[in-house]
Amino acid sequence: MFFQRFFSACCLFVAFTSFSADLEYYLQSIDNYEASIVKPKETLGFGVGERHARHDQLVDYLSRLAAGSERVAISEIGRTYQQRKQLLLTISSPENLANLDEILTKRQLNSDNTDLPIVVWLGYSVHGDEISGANASMVVAYHLAASQDEQVKQMLEEVIVVIEPSINPDGMDRFANWAATYRGNAANSDPNHIEHHQDWPTGRTNHYWFDLNRDWLLLSQQESVNRIKQYHRYQPNVLGDFHEMGANSSYFFQPGVPSRTNPITPAKNVELTEKIAKFHAKALDAEQRLYYSQENFDDFYYGKGSTYPDVNGAVGILFEQASSRGMQQDTVNGLLTFEYGIKNHVLTSLSTIEGAWANSKELAAYRNEFFRQGIKLAKKEKFVGYLVHEGHDKTRLEMFLSKLKQHQIQAYALTDDFRLNNQVFPAANSYFIPLAQRQYRLIKALFSQQTTFDDNTFYDVSGWTLPLAMNISFSQVERKWGLKLAKNEWQQEPKESSAIVQDAYAYAIKWHDYKAPKLLNKLLAKDVKIKVATKPFSSIINGAEQQFDAGTLVVMAGIQTNLDWQSILQQESLKQNLSVHALATGLTPTGIDLGSNSLKLINPVNVLLVGGKGVSQYEAGEIRYFLDQELEVPVTVIEHQRLAKIDFAAYSHMILVDGNYASLSKTLTSKLVNWLRKGGVVFAQKRGAKWLADKEILKANFASKAQINQLFDSEGLSYQDKNGLAARKRIAGTIFGTKLDISHPLAYGYQSAFLPVFKNSTLIMDKPKLPFATLAEFKESPLLSGYTDQNLVNRLSHNASIVAHNVGNGRVVATTENLTFRGYWQGTSKILANTLFFAKAFSVSTKH
Repeated sequence: MFFQRFFSACCLFVAFTSFSADLEYYLQSIDNYEASIVKPKETLGFGVGERHARHDQLVDYLSRLAAGSERVAISEIGRTYQQRKQLLLTISSPENLANLDEILTKRQLNSDNTDLPIVVWLGYSVHGDEISGANASMVVAYHLAASQDEQVKQMLEEVIVVIEPSINPDGMDRFANWAATYRGNAANSDPNHIEHHQDWPTGRTNHYWFDLNRDWLLLSQQESVNRIKQYHRYQPNVLGDFHEMGANSSYFFQPGVPSRTNPITPAKNVELTEKIAKFHAKALDAEQRLYYSQENFDDFYYGKGSTYPDVNGAVGILFEQASSRGMQQDTVNGLLTFEYGIKNHVLTSLSTIEGAWANSKELAAYRNEFFRQGIKLAKKEKFVGYLVHEGHDKTRLEMFLSKLKQHQIQAYALTDDFRLNNQVFPAANSYFIPLAQRQYRLIKALFSQQTTFDDNTFYDVSGWTLPLAMNISFSQVERKWGLKLAKNEWQQEPKESSAIVQDAYAYAIKWHDYKAPKLLNKLLAKDVKIKVATKPFSSIINGAEQQFDAGTLVVMAGIQTNLDWQSILQQESLKQNLSVHALATGLTPTGIDLGSNSLKLINPVNVLLVGGKGVSQYEAGEIRYFLDQELEVPVTVIEHQRLAKIDFAAYSHMILVDGNYASLSKTLTSKLVNWLRKGGVVFAQKRGAKWLADKEILKANFASKAQINQLFDSEGLSYQDKNGLAARKRIAGTIFGTKLDISHPLAYGYQSAFLPVFKNSTLIMDKPKLPFATLAEFKESPLLSGYTDQNLVNRLSHNASIVAHNVGNGRVVATTENLTFRGYWQGTSKILANTLFFAKAFSVSTKH
């Protein structure tokens, strides 16, 4: 085969020995390469692996490579939040590149024509500090562009290789700069050296500190949105996903643990993965490099780069390389160098292409059968699809439909109201998602509420049901009889808003819509005075009485001091596409009048988010993203090590996410309590909430580890049961149902007392005996989606999920859940928004 020259007639090396970073190290010989094709060193100024290339250097080299090779096309698919380019290289024969659009169109038609080129997608360094992959991409691209081997040329006639050289450019540069800052002229392999221990946040995450490898399904981040368009354009047959892991490991490639494959994935997928795995083993065996397979990692959660392809007719393959996390590091297996890790990824990149090429007919047939079989399986189901409905929040409903659309899932608007199980689905805000469509399996994955599993050990979350996360009502439909639908699938339509009526007594804005908090913040930032109605009222508008719930925003003309307030109100409401209702009088037909003390003035907010080492960068990032991107609330991030020097009086709110706060001194704790008593507001989740309880600031008790352990009987278990017991004691990522007190100001905007929440820890907060303090409690049988041992489910039942009460003139709001998990839990994130703006609208005294 065409890679044989790399795996034979070469010296055998001791594992992890340091080498020169010349191309000959990675490719053994470059004698049979086109001399005019630019080499990485000629652009970088150093050999691949001699330093950590920055993203701009990567872009420069690959751009020059594409300009000089007729086999390579380069495209910019978008920009990151820090405005770095997201690149794709398409590498194939010149003929294939000239006809690329036609080839991809034919592949979209899903015909039985297996003579079309297959597509192999290689994605590198989704975690920015796992940088060996991005550096390996330059070697792989050079080889494919410059090799004159006849078998390489033949392969490129039959295979289209797509290279995403850096999936996380912002994180890549954060890490490259860190490593460059601390590397020395003299090589230092000491694992304790600062080069191997990044600051907070690490280069693993993107600009908003998100793990992009968990975002393929959720699409909360711009990088993922940009990529998914291209993924569905190319529809790869095989996708290689290149990572790093702990320095003391070796090299992993899939298949992982067989019992941890999602049951929606066809068995044929695992069979094809195993066939390609033989090519990886051959490549690594030839150089006596350590590796393993069928351990540790799973293929269950479909939101990762190696699993999303599995539910889209392709074979996703995870690769994990022991990480030098710098230039070199001493490990249990000897000296591990950066170059060594790069070469491992080069070897398996080439073996992925070779293995896919060798099995191209089978892969093409599998992809066609995958979608065709999905239609057949859909027709065997006991139901025909899902009805979804959201009657008050058009923005959240559109966000949900938009995610489906990006995943190529079709949804159709109802043209007439439809009754199902004594519930009416109004045509105005209800949609039908048929099962019998190309993305049948993906629909099943997104709507699945599986709670029992053959193997209950999960590398990632076990429950991710999209409509539950976004709090969208949904029901299975057993038959389409009587269901009248639009002919065309849902498409995002241009926003239309009308100008507000001038010279009204006041203006009302309902709080139901997801964008209402953003509008409120924009208005407050421009000195528009706004009150919130803490009790319902009605008003006569255009001759008809209209009801306004508690939580309605009221902008009263008589109290404004900004002369441009009406113009600001009109401009900002148009931007958010939200209706503003003109009220002609302060006298209301029912409920409170507009001069009532039950309308509370809302103050602008100034938020302090506690960060730093020991604090979850993911949870801090999720809240930062929600406040900054979705509400446009400025967020001041302060490491907990600096809190003692900060004047808390400058801030209205403090947020504590999951983290270790044991280092906070008694003096700082007293400072926090004093600030609270003077009117500050603290929102805390998970261990942040527990720390408040340990300091008796939060009046709640948490189940101890000993109490959790007592739920599980280990009597009679053998050593081989150890891991299974540990898995039973975890809540790796599960969705539960809670009962929300919708009369509470922190629940403004919610219409239903049923609220799904996401839980990924065993922190359990007992329901306080304090009256009115529990905002949300777990239902009697709370498990909705994912795995949790029944002992833990029982322990959660009727206990508290969200608690809120006074601390002097201030407030504390605490939860054991993650209300903004991975940026797609729009169903619970509004609780945080309400905490920002309405914390002083409630009062729960701790004296009783």
